[in-house]
Formats: sequence, C-alpha cells, structure tokens
Amino acid sequence: MRTALIHQAASLLLLHPGPDWPRRLRLVTDSLAGVPGADTEPLSRFCAATAGVADLELSARYVTTFDRSRRRTLHLTYYTDGDTRRRGRSLLAWRELYRAHGWQPPTDELPDFLPLALEFAARCPGPGRRALLDHRAALELLRLALREHRSPYADVLEAVCRTLPGASPADRAAALRLARSGPPVETVGLLPFPHRPSSPHAQEPAR
Repeated sequence: MRTALIHQAASLLLLHPGPDWPRRLRLVTDSLAGVPGADTEPLSRFCAATAGVADLELSARYVTTFDRSRRRTLHLTYYTDGDTRRRGRSLLAWRELYRAHGWQPPTDELPDFLPLALEFAARCPGPGRRALLDHRAALELLRLALREHRSPYADVLEAVCRTLPGASPADRAAALRLARSGPPVETVGLLPFPHRPSSPHAQEPAR
C-alpha cells in the first residue's frame, strides 16, 4: 500500500506542472500527511520546496530540467537504448506489458514515460515494480543527474529508488556499470552520458 502510494504520488509530481498543478500538489501533500515515514519524506520535501513557486516559474524549471537535457530525460528506454532501432522494440515491450494487464495509458506520450510507468506500478504493483526494477539503471542515472543539477525533483526520484530492493549506486560511474550489466548488449544508448566536456549537460543554459 505504501509503495503504491509513493509510486502514484511520484507519478503526479513528475507530470508537467500545468493548470491543475495546485490541485495535484494538494492531493499529494494531503495523502502523504496521512502516512508519515522515512520512505515518504523525500516526496514531502519536494512538496514543501515547490509549494510557494509560481506555476509559470515551476513550468519553466520543469522544461529546463527534463526537456533540455538528454541526461535528465523522463523516458526510461533512452538511457540504455538511445536513438537506436532497439528502442522501438523496448517501447513495444512497454505497450504490450500495459495491454497484458488491461491498462490503456494516454496515447499522446511514449509508453516508457516515467510518470506512466509509475502510475502503472501503482495500479499493478507486481508487474509494475518488476518493470521499474528492470529499468533500475535508468532511474538511478536520472536520480544522480537531478542531484547534480541541484533540482528538487531529485527527491522524487530518491523516493522511487527507495522502493526498489538493494542499495542505490553511489555515483554515475556505478550507475553506468549497472546499465551496462543489464540485458541490453549495445552501449550506444549510453552515449548521452559521456565523461568529457562535450557532454550536452555542459551546454545547457544557466539555471
């Protein structure tokens, strides 16, 4: 129950903060207040950090954080597949997973979009949690990139990663090793995460 709540809350918080953001934030804040604990604390921190931020400013931060950096994309298969043909097969696997469990997500977003994956995990905890675990490396890479970016969204990923078994990688190098040791054998998808000055992260606008 608590894990499903964390996944659903994280799903709502990771969607773009549009006109319904104040309602979403109140819903999550009220839900978390009823289940205090160390596992929900990161989500509560995020809610507190963003409660006083104007909607337009938060929207601009969201775009800068997730839409202008390949290292912080919310699309999970990009971390291991990149822009390769293999990614199409991975996206199809997500669609088939949803279909197999009777869930039809919105059609205006790719099926590996993290808020969709988290909503599925909240609705179908068994297969949803296994799918998140299969993409553990992507989640950890995103968590570390957000922490490096000093984004409050890092707390949302922290809460999600805490719902998965085992310790989180301590740094990006360890997370990349985790990605390379997973089922995919190609490494082209890891190209957005180079350790050199030409990284797209180094070219981002100042925040």
